Amino acid sequence: MPTEQYHEPPDELSEKTRTFARMITGMIEEADAINWYTQRISVEKDKGARAIMRNARNEEMKHFGMDLEFLMRADDDLRKTLKAILFKKGDIVEHGEEAEDAVD
Repeated sequence: MPTEQYHEPPDELSEKTRTFARMITGMIEEADAINWYTQRISVEKDKGARAIMRNARNEEMKHFGMDLEFLMRADDDLRKTLKAILFKKGDIVEHGEEAEDAVD
């Protein structure tokens, strides 16, 4: 049965591709949760509530990072592309353009 995470029939996809799709979906969910907590923290007036929300958001950030690391280890092209962009000083767009050359 197809779900929103698949654009092709799941039974025709390899196990590796299905795992990749699950991890991408998980990463999207973590990004959504980070966004929601950030918004809540922005408007919450109670210091204690903000601290709890910040803690929860940081947990989601950890999960997002773990998902990203898994995906980068699973896909050489993704790893090469992100390595050419992330954690570099300078113009982000220029690094993005250079990243296209990193994957042939």
